Amino acid sequence: MPDDTTRSAVRPLLSERPPAPLAGRIAVPGDKSISHRALMFGALAVGRTVITGLLEGEDVLATAAALRALGAAVERAADGRWIVDGVGIGGLGEPEDVLDLGNSGTSARLLLGILATHPFTAIVTGDASLRRRPMRRVTEPLSRFGAQFLAREGGRLPLAVSGAPAPVPIEYRLPVPSAQVKSAVLLAGLNAPGRTTVIEPQPSRDHTERMLGHFGAEIIIEPAPTGGRRVTVVGRPELSAAPIIVPGDPSSAAFPLVAALIVPGSDVTIANVGLNPSRTGLLQCLAEMGAEIALENRREAGGEPVADLKVRGTALRGADIPPERAPSMIDEYPVLAAAAACAKGRTTMRGLAELRVKESDRLSSIAEGLAACGVAVTVAGDDLIIDGAGGSPPGGALIETRLDHRIAMAFLVFGLATKEPVRIDDSRPIATSFPDFVPLMARLGAHFRVPD
Repeated sequence: MPDDTTRSAVRPLLSERPPAPLAGRIAVPGDKSISHRALMFGALAVGRTVITGLLEGEDVLATAAALRALGAAVERAADGRWIVDGVGIGGLGEPEDVLDLGNSGTSARLLLGILATHPFTAIVTGDASLRRRPMRRVTEPLSRFGAQFLAREGGRLPLAVSGAPAPVPIEYRLPVPSAQVKSAVLLAGLNAPGRTTVIEPQPSRDHTERMLGHFGAEIIIEPAPTGGRRVTVVGRPELSAAPIIVPGDPSSAAFPLVAALIVPGSDVTIANVGLNPSRTGLLQCLAEMGAEIALENRREAGGEPVADLKVRGTALRGADIPPERAPSMIDEYPVLAAAAACAKGRTTMRGLAELRVKESDRLSSIAEGLAACGVAVTVAGDDLIIDGAGGSPPGGALIETRLDHRIAMAFLVFGLATKEPVRIDDSRPIATSFPDFVPLMARLGAHFRVPD
């Protein structure tokens, strides 16, 4: 796998208003968060785990490659299922080469958790974007297990991790809600004796906790005396291989969902979307903005709630989005901003500090891109304030994506509603999470093309 998207030619893409409303039924790729964790827990379990619906984007494939390098057998079967033959808790081995995780922050942070309590040294790196992202908020708590980290300035990749030979369990209070930091600590705690606890000020995505239970770990979730929640894992369990069915990724579904809302007259159904309560913040926001979204065929798959989303074009209105909603929709703010720019009135999104440390500084990327497209937008501290056009914003700008897949997709969606086409400077990063984004959107009637 290439370690840097700059190795291949830049691929600009232009988005313009389609001649007809979007229409059709689609299914989005498997949930990226669940796909990463399914591979990792399968590698740490005893026996063979069969995964159906795994997202085969570059980020998840980077996780699979890293686990192979650490000694787990991870293969794709001819029928599309993925087979993981695990080595058990503490059974991974020292890799012969550097672990290159491409653009995947989830892979890097969760894998550092696993490596922190394995008694060997590994070197972890990534592409240009990932190497700019801070890792100290993960390495700091992981050091408390006894692991040692040698990193670039600011705790950035590439870094060397020497896992603790005699790890000790810890109790760690998250400064801000973060599913990735929480998961890294819990994964480290699996190979430490006793109980490891994470205290989170607000509930964040709970895929790790759900999957721990699915594989047979003892996981205890209780209210924290000072507010928030305590999540505890009992160390040194024997995880048992378990089948996983990966639902459609709600973060990927967000793009055709918002596209259908902002292109008048659209009627789109998105099948098999995961509706984990810790991931439904976007749906709540859009409902407050007046969106017409129906949840059909509700069911459960692999321990996760699932439904089909039926979406119709809607005249949206502005809303005030509270900061406590951020953990349940942190990846969806770029495309929510596109919706807000088309809505009538002001939308204020509060408490977006986490956006500054994603694949890019997404808060700046959103604001700069919308402003270039003629949208009235303000960043006030960690808040994003957008005065919507009440219809079609001007558009007509070139957007710098900064190797960020969600910025790229959000502005392509935005261009479907603007008066003038919107161009992104590089579409390559989209492959990290949603390789079929462009053809899938084309099936609904979206107009994306290589600019002249």
